[in-house]
Amino acid sequence: MNEEQNLAPKGFPVVHFYDQDFVDLYDQTWIWIQDLWKTIEPKGKEHGLFYPDMSVISQYEALMSTFFLVYSNQHYSPYSILDYFYSKQESDGAIRSHYDIATGKAIPQQDNPLGMATPLFAFVELNLYHKIGNKKRLKEIIEPLEKHFDWIETQCKKENGLYSVPVQATPTPAPQRKGVEYPVDFNAQMAINALYLSLVGDLLNDKEISFKYKRIYFTIKTRMNTLMWSEKDSYYYDLDKKENHIEVKTLASYWTLLAELPTEERAKAFIEKLKDDKIFGSDNPFPTLAMDEKGFTDTGNGYQGSVFPDLTFMVLKGLEKYDEFEFARECAIRHIYFMIDTLHLDNNKGGVFEAYLPSNEGAATWKDKPGFPRSHFIHTVGLATIALMIENVIGFSISLPRKTVDWTMPTLEVMGIEDLSLRRNMITIITNKRDTRGWEVRLESEKLYYFTIKILDTKKRKTLPIPSGRCSMLIDKL
Repeated sequence: MNEEQNLAPKGFPVVHFYDQDFVDLYDQTWIWIQDLWKTIEPKGKEHGLFYPDMSVISQYEALMSTFFLVYSNQHYSPYSILDYFYSKQESDGAIRSHYDIATGKAIPQQDNPLGMATPLFAFVELNLYHKIGNKKRLKEIIEPLEKHFDWIETQCKKENGLYSVPVQATPTPAPQRKGVEYPVDFNAQMAINALYLSLVGDLLNDKEISFKYKRIYFTIKTRMNTLMWSEKDSYYYDLDKKENHIEVKTLASYWTLLAELPTEERAKAFIEKLKDDKIFGSDNPFPTLAMDEKGFTDTGNGYQGSVFPDLTFMVLKGLEKYDEFEFARECAIRHIYFMIDTLHLDNNKGGVFEAYLPSNEGAATWKDKPGFPRSHFIHTVGLATIALMIENVIGFSISLPRKTVDWTMPTLEVMGIEDLSLRRNMITIITNKRDTRGWEVRLESEKLYYFTIKILDTKKRKTLPIPSGRCSMLIDKL
C-alpha cells in the first residue's frame, strides 16, 4: 500500500497494533467501503447499502456485514441494511434470501424454492444493541422478528422438532452434504434465533416473549443433542430423511458452538478437531470441509476446502462462548496474515477475496464456477479486517447498555484503539511502555464508563470506573 492509502478516511476509529500491515489492511478496508457505499430509495425510504454487484443483494451476506459496519462511528448505518429486508417482509412473515435491487422483487432460487436464508436477524439486532445502545429499536423490530420466526416454523419445522431446508439455504452448501434433510447449521441457527429473541424479550421486560423463545431454544437444543450428536465421533452431523447421520465433517457443524449446544465435556473433544492439523486445523483456519474427508482439496474448489472469512468469524465467536479466547485470537491473527500475504501477491493475483486457500497464500478456486472467488468482496472480508481486528486481535468487547468496555490481552503489547464512538462518547484506550514507569494504559473519554482489563499471561484483572477526561493506569499496580 502506498502512503496515501495508509490512513482510513477521517472520522473512523484508529487502531494501534505492533504489526503495521494489520493496521494498513484495517485502514484500507474503510476506504474500500467508502468506494462501494450506495444509497437506494425504495418506496421513498432511503436505505444505505454497499455491494460490489449492485444488481442482487443477499440477506446472509448483508446481515454479516453489520458486524463490522457497527464500528464505523455511525458513518455507515448497519440499521439501513436490516431495514431494507424488513421493508420486504410479506404478510405471512417471509423475508427471502435474495432481492433484485432494481425491481425490489425477490429472486426465485431453483434449488431453494422458499428463498430461505440463514435466520440471523435477532442475533444481529442484539449485537447492534450492545454496540449502539438503542433500546427503542428493539421495541420497533420485535414484531417483524416474531413474524419471520413463525414463518420459518410454519414452513420448515417437522414432527421431530427439527427444521428441514435445502443445504443451498445455508452458508456451506458443500457437495458432500448431498442427501441432507436436516442441516445441522440451519437448526443451530434457529436455536440462536430463539435464544436471542428470548434475550430481546428479557430486555423489553416481556415475560411472555422471553419464556416462549427460551422454551423453543431448549427444545431445539435437546432435539439436536439427541439426534445430531455422535458420541462415537464427538461431532454434530447432518441428518438424512430417516434421521440417520450423514457422517461427513463440514464446518457447518460449528454453528452449534455459537448456539451454546454442546456441554463443556462434549465441547472439549468437539473443539479439539479445530486444533487438529489433520482435520480443521489448517494453517489458514478453517476449511469448509475437514482435511481427512474424501473430496477435500487444498485448492479449495468451492466448499471442498476453501476458507471463508465469514465462517471463520462464526467459529471464533463460537469459541469465545467456551472460554477459548486465546485460541480464537491466534486463529484470527493467522487468518489475517494469509489475507495480507495474498494482498501483496505478484502477477496481478493479489487482493482480498471472499475465499482463501487453507494451506498457502492465495485465493481459493472453484473449477465449475467462473468468477469465484469474488475480488474485494468486503461484505465478508470486513469481518476479519475490522471486526476480528478490534474484537479478537486487539481484544475489545463493548456493551453500551451496561456502560462497559472489556479488554482481554493475552500478553502486554503496544496496541489499542483511538476515537471509537460509543454513541455520543468518543473513547481512546492505548497501551504503551514508559522507561521509568513500566507499562501503562492511557485512557480518554467524554463520559463515565466502566473499564475491565484482563491480561491472561499475568493473570491480572481489574475493573475501574473511567471518568470523563484523560487518565492513565499503571499495569504493575493492578
